[in-house]
Amino acid sequence: MIEARHLRVLRAVAATGSFSAAARELGCTQPAVSQQMKALEQSTGTPLLIRTGREMRLTQAGGALVRHAAGILAGLTAAEEEVAAIAGLRAGRVRLVSFPSGSSTLVPSALAALRAAHPGTRVSLVEAEPPRSVEMLREGDCDVALAFRYEGRREASPNKGGGGRREGEGANADDWSDLVVRPLLADRLVGLIPDNHRLSGDRAVSIAEFADESWIAGCPRCRRQLVDVCEAAGFVPRIDFATDDYPAVIGLVGAGLGVAVLPELALESVRPKGARAVTVEPAVRREIVALTLPDLARVPTVAATLDQLAAAAGRLSSAAAG
Repeated sequence: MIEARHLRVLRAVAATGSFSAAARELGCTQPAVSQQMKALEQSTGTPLLIRTGREMRLTQAGGALVRHAAGILAGLTAAEEEVAAIAGLRAGRVRLVSFPSGSSTLVPSALAALRAAHPGTRVSLVEAEPPRSVEMLREGDCDVALAFRYEGRREASPNKGGGGRREGEGANADDWSDLVVRPLLADRLVGLIPDNHRLSGDRAVSIAEFADESWIAGCPRCRRQLVDVCEAAGFVPRIDFATDDYPAVIGLVGAGLGVAVLPELALESVRPKGARAVTVEPAVRREIVALTLPDLARVPTVAATLDQLAAAAGRLSSAAAG
């Protein structure tokens, strides 16, 4: 009989490449990992791991079991959390992963409301950008992923020569057809320029008017979107600086070192100094969503978290409109 604890250990060994590294990750001893792997191989009746030098390699059977492990463990987590939450959400936990600008805007309001309504619910938060956050959800490492994708953008499947895949992102990174998708809001990109910039009037600015500027680019996914938009306008942006840190982007622009485009959400929690936002055309928006697995969507704590994220997005949209 295959046990969940054995599957968790197998996934750790597959991810780290050794029993000792898996033991450190799981907080147990190396002999304990070895014993559990022996028990799992006895249960399955076939070898699952092969030692190659200092590393452990999965057999074909081991690889198949690891592929199924995420779904199995997610289903077990769903069952455990649903049972724990039967008594009116007085217990339970939710593992949330979010991109940074979502963590500073949507998440605080949502989690404060969740705690007020259900004090017994515990929520943990880690940060990751999509597509990594979506991978974490599928791998069973979180219960809810706050993610985004740009409107009209879908990553192409790789062709036989491998040319359809962009660096740093797997094929179909925005294909969420296997997930439960809760739309939250549409986040428009805005231009960010120094206060004394030649385009610092009140009118909307065409992206083509920035063709000769130095650029400060953001996260890898946003950077690719910037290049696509600029190329569609007839030029290739000269990117002098690139940083995932939005306050750093704003500081660089404020110091007169270039221009940038940022999501409006990124400006919600940062006060630009020496820089101002301008409307850019054509309009580019990213779709902000909360994602979970179908099994987890039925867990009351997860459902309540999705509801509170949607409510927080609604409050943010209302405040921006007002």
